[in-house]
Amino acid sequence: MHTEDRWITTPLTAELLRGAIDVEQTELGLLPHRLPAWARAQNSDGQLAQVEAQPSGVRLAFRTRASAVELETLPTKRAYVGIPARPDGVYDLLVDGHLVGQGSVRGGHTLTIDMAAGTAERTSGEPGTVRFSGLPDAMKDVEIWLPHDERTELLALRTDAPVEPAADPGRPVWLHHGSSISHGSDAASPTTIWPARAAALAGVELINLGFGGSAMLDPFTARTLRDTPADLISVKLGINLVNYDVMRLRAFGPAVHGFLDTVREGHPTTPLLVVSPLLCPIQEDTPGPAAPDFSTLESGQLKFKAMGDPAETAYGKLTLNVIRRELSRIVTQRAADDPFLHYLDGRELYGEADFAELPLPDDIHPDAAAHHRIGARFAELAFGARGAFAKR
Repeated sequence: MHTEDRWITTPLTAELLRGAIDVEQTELGLLPHRLPAWARAQNSDGQLAQVEAQPSGVRLAFRTRASAVELETLPTKRAYVGIPARPDGVYDLLVDGHLVGQGSVRGGHTLTIDMAAGTAERTSGEPGTVRFSGLPDAMKDVEIWLPHDERTELLALRTDAPVEPAADPGRPVWLHHGSSISHGSDAASPTTIWPARAAALAGVELINLGFGGSAMLDPFTARTLRDTPADLISVKLGINLVNYDVMRLRAFGPAVHGFLDTVREGHPTTPLLVVSPLLCPIQEDTPGPAAPDFSTLESGQLKFKAMGDPAETAYGKLTLNVIRRELSRIVTQRAADDPFLHYLDGRELYGEADFAELPLPDDIHPDAAAHHRIGARFAELAFGARGAFAKR
């Protein structure tokens, strides 16, 4: 029987982390990143800088007999002017693969964003601690999944028994890249974002490079995918290009080819699945950009609207249907010489029937129930007997 009178503090190192691409040693502790330092140096976009440091899919993994665990962190929370306060980020505790506890850290820094004015103001705050107790008094594998949408600086890990790094589970590594939906926007907790749900069902190790608002075919993201060891790779492309209206059809096709060429430099025969956008009615046939609909704030909820003109597709503007057709064409063309390249229409994960039952609360992002469904669908369609990631 352990007591908590004598906490053991274990140094936080990269060896205890899974799902991170890089770690930064800060003045106070350790900050997980999902892009390497050289890629961060090439980025000048504040949105990507913010979201790559939000540890979606990142977890501490260790073995211990401890019955009590404390993790001290310094989070950075987001607040939006005119919108109800966001809930604190959730930490999921898994013991031998099973969810046994959840908690949050109050306090921390706050980034207050005024979308109407296009400004952001940072307010400093204090660290906090999430605590789990009553764990089985036996040797076990413990994972603490960090909040998927809250920048989290790790300061201290305390337990009432010694800790050692978890052994390599020997499972295939699945490397995934996508947009805010892959990042986990509006999911209930870090293990219930759809990629984590799919990974759990398929029995694989997830590295999640889903970046909210930032799946832009960036060359440094392609090089990160190229350089990251993986057994299976998927890239979900398209919706951010429409939402932000960043390119035209003439540029899109070559950019996709270049992105896939770069990934293939490091993974020439790795199963590679290209996933087109999920259904999003406001952008199916209407180009971007998408913009906040501030008229909905009176009801306490922000929604988005598409600002483009459908007639502009004649001049090369992108819509989700245009992107799906082009991605399908590109993958079909390349697959003639690349038998490990596959395509999945995102509407098979979330389509019209799903929208009728589980509509998008803000007209862009699926809710927690939809994340659960999308994860299960992906596990079946990608990892199932006929899927791109099926065991051959």
